[in-house]
Amino acid sequence: MFQYHCLNPIAEKGLALLGENYRQAETMENCDAILVRSAKMHDMEIPESVCAIARAGAGVNNIPVKECAEKGIIVFNTPGANANGVKELVIAGMLLASRDIVGGIEWVEKEKDREDIDKLAEKQKKQFAGCEIMGKKLGIIGLGAIGALVANAASALGMDVYGYDPYISIDAAWNLSRTIHHSKTLDEIFTQCDYITIHVPLLDSTKKMINKEAFDKMKDGVVFLNFARDLLVDEEALIEAVDSGKVKKYVTDFANPTVAGREGILVTPHLGASTEESEENCAVMAVKEIRDFLENGNITNSVNFPNCSMGTCVAVGRIALTHKNVPNMISQVTQILGGEGLNIADMTNKSKGEFAYTLIDLESTASIDALNALKAIEGVTRVRVVK
Repeated sequence: MFQYHCLNPIAEKGLALLGENYRQAETMENCDAILVRSAKMHDMEIPESVCAIARAGAGVNNIPVKECAEKGIIVFNTPGANANGVKELVIAGMLLASRDIVGGIEWVEKEKDREDIDKLAEKQKKQFAGCEIMGKKLGIIGLGAIGALVANAASALGMDVYGYDPYISIDAAWNLSRTIHHSKTLDEIFTQCDYITIHVPLLDSTKKMINKEAFDKMKDGVVFLNFARDLLVDEEALIEAVDSGKVKKYVTDFANPTVAGREGILVTPHLGASTEESEENCAVMAVKEIRDFLENGNITNSVNFPNCSMGTCVAVGRIALTHKNVPNMISQVTQILGGEGLNIADMTNKSKGEFAYTLIDLESTASIDALNALKAIEGVTRVRVVK
């Protein structure tokens, strides 16, 4: 019997995949896994029993990922599960920035009590006029799950799409429309495009990557959209670019005191994945990841450990080890197992940065002495009996 705890409401479509061998607990105590969406976990005391955390979403800023890795806790996310919801909001953002739809709606609300509002509207509508996006150049920085969908959708709407991603995956490349121009440099995006949208993860290397130098290279009157992370943009440089007219509109999904309520900036309250479909997709993916890990020891879509799979466990015994990625680790493990008379039927070892993960199928059940000896190896953070 596995126990899990939900720190946030998780869509029932996902939880329904957890069968009779799973029980939802009211607290984290004695749980094997945690499901989370937006709850801040950095100051939480995570029990030793927890071996997996699944974030029903892509970003994991609310989870102490490095600290979890050091404790042997696998942190999963659900990349691509909410991609369509974000894609649709990006397209909506471009339309809102191109035509003053918001201003028009606000005008109608203000004048709603006038009997001649229909005639007045005909006179006033020119102040809300805009442009069409068809035929305009759209630059996409990052062609992952979301960026690729935006590219294809914009191309179908008649836009001339430029995409930049030096690390594009084979799957993403195959899924891209042939009409997409593959830019070799960011400068091509900055200098050529009327609209620019960014879809990259927030890393030390990408923080404030859209800075004054980048804005200076952009076309006058550019529309910039940010539905990825607010810290990707140097907001001081952004405000300067908006005030000078370099940036016609900035559209973002991240409200903060710097951008909220400013002229030339459209802000939505983090609505990117706020659709019923996205929440269900994320929940289903997160639950499947947790189940495969708890029942088979397999890892898919972890942010702190490598992907690692040996399929459904059919061996007599299977054990999983999280450990530091250091020399001589595997030889120590196999020496202990051999010394205990345990024959290895199959084994795989994968690493990701300074951490590694090892799955071992055994022809007999591992003894308590063998497990304790494995735990005692320097650099081993967790030893779990899968079967």
